[in-house]
Amino acid sequence: MSSTHNRYPFDDRTVLVTGGGSGIGAAIVRAFAANGANVVVTGRRADALAQTLAGLDPARVLAVPGDVTVRADVRAAVTAALDRFGRLDVAVPNAGLGLGGPIEDLGDDDWAAVRGTNLDAFVITAQETLPHLVATGGSLVAVSSVSGLGGDWGQAAYNATKHAVNGFVRSLALDYGAKGVRINAVAPSFTLTPMNAAVGTDEASLAPFVNRIALGRPGTPQDMAAPVLWLASPDAAYVTGVILPVDGGTSAATGQPHL
Repeated sequence: MSSTHNRYPFDDRTVLVTGGGSGIGAAIVRAFAANGANVVVTGRRADALAQTLAGLDPARVLAVPGDVTVRADVRAAVTAALDRFGRLDVAVPNAGLGLGGPIEDLGDDDWAAVRGTNLDAFVITAQETLPHLVATGGSLVAVSSVSGLGGDWGQAAYNATKHAVNGFVRSLALDYGAKGVRINAVAPSFTLTPMNAAVGTDEASLAPFVNRIALGRPGTPQDMAAPVLWLASPDAAYVTGVILPVDGGTSAATGQPHL
């Protein structure tokens, strides 16, 4: 079953999604597959990738386990996509890592981990996929965050990496527009994913987040997948350099609580 109401023309197109073993990435994989695309998914856990692809046409999907912070692993996923399907049309750098706490408690290893997953992996994925996207007139759609549009308490490291991703998206859109490649990002707010499982366990723990969401509910991975498909589709042919908030109205607020 598709998670989009519209049917997008991705037949015979090939999509690479990083961090597709769960949450938003898994929903994006399944949405592209439901819209006719060949989909290659990469991430650290082979079992999670297999679960994402369960029930999909094995002739049109491929899991390539790997660490998106390691260039050789990302290159292997791109090579596998080209070997199997002959082209690459869409890249979705989605892998992400949340990390909170006071800056004075941020250890070197923690900073390296959040920077590596959220930022370095984006850069590596862009470098490894953009030459192939130029060849097909393709599109790159990153999964960023509204945390890259402002600040959050206790989230300095995470926010900094997402601000950097948004800066890359805007600048790369300028660099690659004349080459026929569109580069955009979606910016989710609080979304019910395994990464946020410790928060989204009951109504009381969700209440402070829902208080800031105009639509009165947290986002779901399926809410994020459909805008990614739209940005990658011909319907968005004149859209590039955009950071699209998919946040239920979170970023529309001035910061005052909902009384």
